[in-house]
Amino acid sequence: MKELENCKLCPRECGIDRSKTIGACKATDKVKVALASIHSYEEPCISGIEGSGTVFFSNCNLRCVYCQNFEISRDGFGKEITVERLADIFIEQQSRGVNNINLVTPTMYVDSIIEAIKIAKSKGLIIPIVYNSSGYEKAETIKKLEGYIDVYLPDFKYATNRLAKKYSGVNNYVESVIPAIREMIRQAGKPIFNDKGIMTKGVIIRHMILPNNVLNTKMVLKKIKEEFKDNTLISVMAQYFPSGDAAKYPEINRKITVEELEEVENYLEELEMDNGYIQELGEHEEEYVPNFDLSNI
Repeated sequence: MKELENCKLCPRECGIDRSKTIGACKATDKVKVALASIHSYEEPCISGIEGSGTVFFSNCNLRCVYCQNFEISRDGFGKEITVERLADIFIEQQSRGVNNINLVTPTMYVDSIIEAIKIAKSKGLIIPIVYNSSGYEKAETIKKLEGYIDVYLPDFKYATNRLAKKYSGVNNYVESVIPAIREMIRQAGKPIFNDKGIMTKGVIIRHMILPNNVLNTKMVLKKIKEEFKDNTLISVMAQYFPSGDAAKYPEINRKITVEELEEVENYLEELEMDNGYIQELGEHEEEYVPNFDLSNI
């Protein structure tokens, strides 16, 4: 694709020719996928009873030191497939009775995904399509997706670029995530649900609490409240466990505590933010990570 000959899809704007070399995300001009599965651990309005039809794309434009999907995001595990095969995967997922097609870390492959959606819709794809992203996006790239994506599921990881640089390797996260989410809201509008309680339109902003970083969480929540009012749902996640290179950063080399979660819950009440979900602490957070074995690819 011509756009990938001078790739500026994401805020890194590497400008490299992905048909000949790789940029920061490590993706070539070929779509690479690690798993297509039925996922039951998304928000209730995404997974429901039947599950969400996740398609996990390989590689990532962030370099999160604690990434729980390290195997595919950093190490690049996966299989290269054609756009036509991707379209067929969408149809196969729909045939399994899932509530939606859930595109996980899709940023590097936006143009190919649009083409695959077109093909899949011509073959009968009718369920909602979810764009599940780190939030490190260009608003211009998100604009390309208008009419193709029904539900946006972006992260809002950091309130400062200092933390974004330290833990994810980018120094322009904050000024990227806010306009990107604003564009997502413009397209998808306020949340709409079907009769099963499944979201069919709208935006859910996710934030994962990092240990020893409750202040960052509070600042993120305040920014969400100020910037987006009640136009989205929020999902505060407590499932962090040390993964990837987290052991090199002692302050995040543990799970979050009950006290940290309670402090966040109290702050949500203070902000009067009750439009969404807050995850309970569990003992088996590792179970949320899929087995990336190329199933259904």
